[in-house]
Amino acid sequence: MLTIRNFNRHLNYHPMGFLKQFYRNILRDSSLIMSHNDIERLSKLEIESHLSTVTYGDFTLTGAIRPSFNLRVVPEQGYKHDLYRDDFNRAAIPVLIVSVSAEQLFDTFLDLLDPLGGTVDVVLETSHQRSRGYHIDLYREEIDLPILKSFLYDFEEMLLNDGCTGIAVLNPSIPVEVQFDEHKMLVVYAENFRKFESILKQHHIPKNETIRFLTEAEHIHLTRKEYTQRFNELQITLGIDEECPVIH
Repeated sequence: MLTIRNFNRHLNYHPMGFLKQFYRNILRDSSLIMSHNDIERLSKLEIESHLSTVTYGDFTLTGAIRPSFNLRVVPEQGYKHDLYRDDFNRAAIPVLIVSVSAEQLFDTFLDLLDPLGGTVDVVLETSHQRSRGYHIDLYREEIDLPILKSFLYDFEEMLLNDGCTGIAVLNPSIPVEVQFDEHKMLVVYAENFRKFESILKQHHIPKNETIRFLTEAEHIHLTRKEYTQRFNELQITLGIDEECPVIH
């Protein structure tokens, strides 16, 4: 059974914590909020039609997210640079934000992991069966990247289509991080994006500094009951047995 997650969320599960405010201010994640009057004006057929629409031009959505009914932001492929200024720590943090069509999203994500090195840390995020604004981060240190990739291939369908699952892969010694968040957007933190942009070019993903993302307007998270079990299986596969609660 399909479930719609209708609560405010942010892309801020970053384990180091300094990107939290950036996501609030720049990406402005805002899951769908509708009044009863709005819902009443939409027929069951209109809702089903909207949720079943996966293609917008040349862009195909995964099963994890849908734009708002008013289509204030229409999904498209591309990437842009941004910069978060952490005044408290007096740091400027470069960020690369990427939107990729479903048919090449997973392969692009895996290729973006290569510049991280041979051994990485992993963070799983889950909001399955969580209350409003709450999710759990699960951290695994030091796993060989080829082994991690082989595990992720086994869970590709869930990772692509579950709107309550996100994953971050990082090398804290560089430091570099690649996030495949629950909106199925890719977010890269690094001091130098040359290798990452070369990979995006190989996948024919254009630079577009004016691109807008679905997280900049109301949107809908989707999940399925079986994805909770698959997430638990991925957690076990990665050998993760500790939780780090995060409340937003």
